[in-house]
Amino acid sequence: MAAMAGCAAVGQAEFLGQAICNSGATARNGTARPGALQMVALLGKKKVAAPVKKAAQKAVAKVNRPTNEELAKWYGPDRRIYLPEGLLDKSDIPEYLTGEVPGDYGFDPFGLSKKPSDFDKYQAYELIHARWAMLGAAGFVLPEAFNRSGAVCGPEAVWFKTGALLLDGNTLSYFGASIPVNLAAAVIAEVILVGGAEYYRSTNKSPLGSDLDRLHPGGAFDPLGLANDPDQFALLKVKEIKNGRLAMFSMLGFFIQAYVTGQGPVENLAAHLSDPFGNNLLTVLQGTAERVPSL
Repeated sequence: MAAMAGCAAVGQAEFLGQAICNSGATARNGTARPGALQMVALLGKKKVAAPVKKAAQKAVAKVNRPTNEELAKWYGPDRRIYLPEGLLDKSDIPEYLTGEVPGDYGFDPFGLSKKPSDFDKYQAYELIHARWAMLGAAGFVLPEAFNRSGAVCGPEAVWFKTGALLLDGNTLSYFGASIPVNLAAAVIAEVILVGGAEYYRSTNKSPLGSDLDRLHPGGAFDPLGLANDPDQFALLKVKEIKNGRLAMFSMLGFFIQAYVTGQGPVENLAAHLSDPFGNNLLTVLQGTAERVPSL
């Protein structure tokens, strides 16, 4: 009787009032297995089961919609998506992108995050790279900008030339003060600091706390208390990933600019602002812009 009830529940056909149960259609506990449904009609009425896609869409519809108007822009099924609604219908968004994580615009054209484990893994990868890119972008721009404004940050303070100083055995200089750091010391410090931080993150055990959120720990890692308000914390997560994605593209642009022009980003910006029509992407591609030897 339990098997008959299970067959009827998943929409199996009936033969003379008796349910025809397809082997493998139900699990041992009597629940339906979605991938094993096959409809068979023998002199009876066929009860068609709902398609898997519609069931998934109903599951997406049950995602909690934020009550906060600002949060609703970034979370939940009514969030902003990567194309305007006139160009992209929300029903075309993959079912597994439900808007529960910050920065989810429904964009996954290659289906890389179909598996929940892959989704978590790629989310962590993106966030970690975004944070490093934000630090890197600041390190590329600020010393060169300070140097141009009169502060003494090395001979030129251009990011790729500063690294060359360490390769030549020299030390760094910021604001007129010499920093006795050679290349070996810099590499060792980076391995210890970065490796230690990643170890504590992956094991979720650190001197500043354990059993924390691996991506957004808060607590001792939030000394200013910016995340005390849950709604504000959710918005800060969105702002962080948005700025991080922009920083990753900026780093790529810095690399290409340095290769093509042989200059730092601040020098490129100053040249463009001084003559926007004479120094821009088109003039560089055409070879008409004034250039220094490339790397």
